[in-house]
Amino acid sequence: MIARKRAAHRVTGMAQGGMTENNDPLVRFESVQKSYDGETLVVKDLNLDVARGEFLTMLGPSGSGKTTCLMMLAGFEPATHGEIYLDNSPINNVPPHKRGIGMVFQNYALFPHMSVAENLAFPLEVRKTPKSEIEQRVTKALDMVQLGSFGNRRPAQLSGGQQQRVAVARALVFDPVLVLMDEPLGALDKQLREQMQYEIKHIHENLGVTVVYVTHDQSEALTMSNRVAVFNDGVIQQLAPPDELYERPQNAFVAQFIGENNTLVGDIKEADGDNVTVDVNGSIIKALNVNTGGVGSKTTLSIRPERVAVNPSNEGDYQNVFKATVEELIYLGDHIRTRASVCGDDEFVVKIANASALAAIKEGTEVTFGWKAEDCRALDA
Repeated sequence: MIARKRAAHRVTGMAQGGMTENNDPLVRFESVQKSYDGETLVVKDLNLDVARGEFLTMLGPSGSGKTTCLMMLAGFEPATHGEIYLDNSPINNVPPHKRGIGMVFQNYALFPHMSVAENLAFPLEVRKTPKSEIEQRVTKALDMVQLGSFGNRRPAQLSGGQQQRVAVARALVFDPVLVLMDEPLGALDKQLREQMQYEIKHIHENLGVTVVYVTHDQSEALTMSNRVAVFNDGVIQQLAPPDELYERPQNAFVAQFIGENNTLVGDIKEADGDNVTVDVNGSIIKALNVNTGGVGSKTTLSIRPERVAVNPSNEGDYQNVFKATVEELIYLGDHIRTRASVCGDDEFVVKIANASALAAIKEGTEVTFGWKAEDCRALDA
């Protein structure tokens, strides 16, 4: 069972990202569970608040429960247990079309026989919006996604990125209280996907609409979100702003799933408050005690590649200094990805800036690695 996250993690009173001063969450999951077969829980006792105006991303691998949570919120899947609230009202028994929620899917779900303008007008017509207002809203929505001159085209006449913009505009055209996005950029190529990340982020910032976004792509989550809920095995492993997730992961799963990460497994020899000393294959490493079982227990040390200094000029600045052998160098444009053998691990990775003189290091040479104790987090084994 996971602990409640409200008091500690709700983001309130922020102008950034369009978030409002109202402290009441727009969305609330209360002890929500989901099972498809009556035995196995896909979502396990979820307690989660989404603040008004927030961009919250549910991030995790396939089968982690993130999409099921989105589908329950949308009304396409019933909760097995617990209650979901929208704007302080329970919605478990409210049908999807009456929840006032906009949806954006990976496959766009545009009507191929309708023009772009007709696709955008459809959710307004269903809500019996006056015709004159429909025209104004459609024009405004198309301008918002920079497709003002594309209203008469059919979806098949648009590129993938343009179709996705239309899908976003259609989800926003009727001023929903909440927009849900389910892997909306998954079908786009890398460059277009990155461009759309910024466009959706800017639309959110300009409109202040509440967004719940589902993805397995960590870069999307870090780029776009106010907070990220990292899911695994039906449970939120950590709920925090992107920088906190990356810089201060609370367990080994989050450390591995968010960004590139070095892991060293060892035994805790000493523990002194916030600090531990760990034996890794005979090498003694000093680390920050984050989530361990104490002296005598196994721990996983987490060190980000960019936190490791290569051949540091002042070794005294680092609590951990070790000899390493360079095993492989991979050129990646702005940096050299260096795989080395250190502390008995042959898969230790360091990133060396391409402009650095260190970029001239050769495979097979011996170097010195140094990292600080506070950059080395001792986590669950």
